[in-house]
Amino acid sequence: MPKPQYSTAMSDALRLMQQHHNDVGFFSGKRDRADELESAIRIFLEFLHGYESLEVDRPCVTIFGSARFAPDHPYCRMAQELGGCLARAGYAVMTGGGPGIMEAANRGAYEAGGLSIGCSINLDFEQGPNPYLSRYVEFDHFFVRKAMMVKYSCAFVVMPGGYGTLDEVFETLTLVQTGKIRNFPVIAVGSAFWHELQDFMQRSLIPEGAIRPEEMGLFTVTDSLQEAVDIICSHCPKVANLE
Repeated sequence: MPKPQYSTAMSDALRLMQQHHNDVGFFSGKRDRADELESAIRIFLEFLHGYESLEVDRPCVTIFGSARFAPDHPYCRMAQELGGCLARAGYAVMTGGGPGIMEAANRGAYEAGGLSIGCSINLDFEQGPNPYLSRYVEFDHFFVRKAMMVKYSCAFVVMPGGYGTLDEVFETLTLVQTGKIRNFPVIAVGSAFWHELQDFMQRSLIPEGAIRPEEMGLFTVTDSLQEAVDIICSHCPKVANLE
């Protein structure tokens, strides 16, 4: 798996960051000011790590979804096909770099000859990166990782998943809703899976005034991978002649 190249100063900074990667302390409440300063420096270095690692020569689409599905699960097969379609259309494919839907999407892009990127999070209980990555970046803080995945993507495709997937999709929709990101399609694939969530939003969020009816249009739900690719192509310009 190719490794991104860093300057000597960045390599030294990354070693420092990797030696002190405990995220738990950051969320433990008020701490000594020296500890808070150290966290701020590590977070800054982590952003620099993302900037250097994720500079690519083509638009990138991020695919979210559960790490818990087996490779032969229908949703994984859909993710693999979608990854291949996006790669052939000229897009890099980015995921969280793990197993399940992430691995399937990376595999589809990788086997289609595209750029396959994994942005993983450093967790003691999770497996390492999947084997279908042409570029791999590891982060220690969820919020840095999510910021990088939004910054370097032009669209999100959300496959079925759990808490992490829901966190990612709703944070992204909030950014779209508040105008922090614009012209950024969010596409949920798997209408049967997402139907109950749509129903909850229609029955609870809209009547209570928590969202406006038109804000249901901030995302698209579909079972058609071609529709997903068409929406992305209509919003995200591609780079020609990458060869």
